[in-house]
Amino acid sequence: MASDGARKQFWKRSNSKLPGSIQHVYGAQHPPFDPLLHGTLLKSTAKMPTTPVKAKRVSTFQEFESNTSDAWDAGEDDDELLAMAAESLNSEVVMETANRVLRNHSQRQGRPTLQEGPGLQQKPRPEAEPPSPPSGDLRLVKSVSESHTSCPAESASDAAPLQRSQSLPHAATVTLGGTSDPGTLSSSALSEREASRLDKFKQLLAGPNTDLEELRKLSWSGIPKPVRPMTWKLLSGYLPANVDRRPATLQRKQKEYFAFIEHYYDSRNDEVHQDTYRQIHIDIPRMSPEALILQPKVTEIFERILFIWAIRHPASGYVQGINDLVTPFFVVFICEYIEAEEVDTVDVSGVPAEVLRNIEADTYWCMSKLLDGIQDNYTFAQPGIQMKVKMLEELVSRIDEQVHRHLDQHEVRYLQFAFRWMNNLLMREVPLRCTIRLWDTYQSEPEGFSHFHLYVCAAFLVRWRKEILEEKDFQELLLFLQNLPTAHWDDEDISLLLAEAYRLKFAFADAPNHYKK
Repeated sequence: MASDGARKQFWKRSNSKLPGSIQHVYGAQHPPFDPLLHGTLLKSTAKMPTTPVKAKRVSTFQEFESNTSDAWDAGEDDDELLAMAAESLNSEVVMETANRVLRNHSQRQGRPTLQEGPGLQQKPRPEAEPPSPPSGDLRLVKSVSESHTSCPAESASDAAPLQRSQSLPHAATVTLGGTSDPGTLSSSALSEREASRLDKFKQLLAGPNTDLEELRKLSWSGIPKPVRPMTWKLLSGYLPANVDRRPATLQRKQKEYFAFIEHYYDSRNDEVHQDTYRQIHIDIPRMSPEALILQPKVTEIFERILFIWAIRHPASGYVQGINDLVTPFFVVFICEYIEAEEVDTVDVSGVPAEVLRNIEADTYWCMSKLLDGIQDNYTFAQPGIQMKVKMLEELVSRIDEQVHRHLDQHEVRYLQFAFRWMNNLLMREVPLRCTIRLWDTYQSEPEGFSHFHLYVCAAFLVRWRKEILEEKDFQELLLFLQNLPTAHWDDEDISLLLAEAYRLKFAFADAPNHYKK
């Protein structure tokens, strides 16, 4: 908890300060202390009002879950498993589809438990272990929420292939074939699947006018690495859909960015801007991954990007947290020119200077497009984040009342751990490789970084419900929430998290509505 003096310094705005000057903020480390919220969020006895549940809508996540136990197959082509959520579906369609999947799935003998990465605790199992599925079936993966509910043993019947209907928004219905090993797929099959997805992306991108709606649907379940740079530039709105206009647009925007550098960057040591630049210079070495940030060329690029953005957006200026949003774009764009097995170990020393200049400009513009949609997260007092934390509290109270009540009983406030989730878009909570996969979906979702992120955070919290409920001490509970064990997470973990968030989006889509004006 910051001292009283520090709080006064944060909330006090000097009239002599010019727009764009640095403000003392807590950023990724500590949430701001809002006096207006002091009487609501920070009172242990106060509770947020809940939205009345509409007729014919389940009132708790447990009730919803019991009716929509899903059966998603990890071995299936990802774009068939997790398609774009922009397709027009209502909650009734989702409920009907989920029940149809459940009825088909009930013919199977059972489901194996999802194996987590090393270092993570195993998900709780029911006392009566369900029998293993027949060897001719593919492995089934439960949704994240099913990790804390016991499933009765399902009746044995034919091991007929499961017909997957529209469990997530996609028009196709796929029949799953069997393999000799239910837990794994051959490397050749995996490469064939990846090659097939890559071909679909290449065909979309190579056309005279890219169908952005189709590109979003295809990108929801992840974007292959070779086409990710171009896909991100298109989905962010940086490049036009018309393939003939792209080279001229790139050239013009890159030239425009370096005109900003020439015009503004020399003013970084002027009295009016030196506080902003100093804070950026201090924050960059604290970023991750260290192997990237400690490279002098990268540090210089990030300083220029952040300083120019702050100067051109005086309503917010530079705020801690914005610096983290540069990294995913930069890493994705530079991986187009280098071979890196791990994104955490990218080395820019062999990249030509002209290529680095272009990557720097592209990173600036794509980050600016992202921030345009969430800029109220970083204006004075960060009202966007304050509101999103309230909405998360309301949403969790409906999804999992037991977890919500447990946090309230131990006087753990959502602002104390969820502020960073909103400020840094979970970048401090999951590895960089997982952030990039997460952003594939965010960029394909309508209002992905603002609205859909709320449901991802809710799913993220409920994912750890067992561990949360086991903590009986305020300090230990808060420390756990601020340091979740995700170091070994991979794309599969993120895919499950996104699938759960998608379920919540339809089951509790009205949860934040009463906050909208």
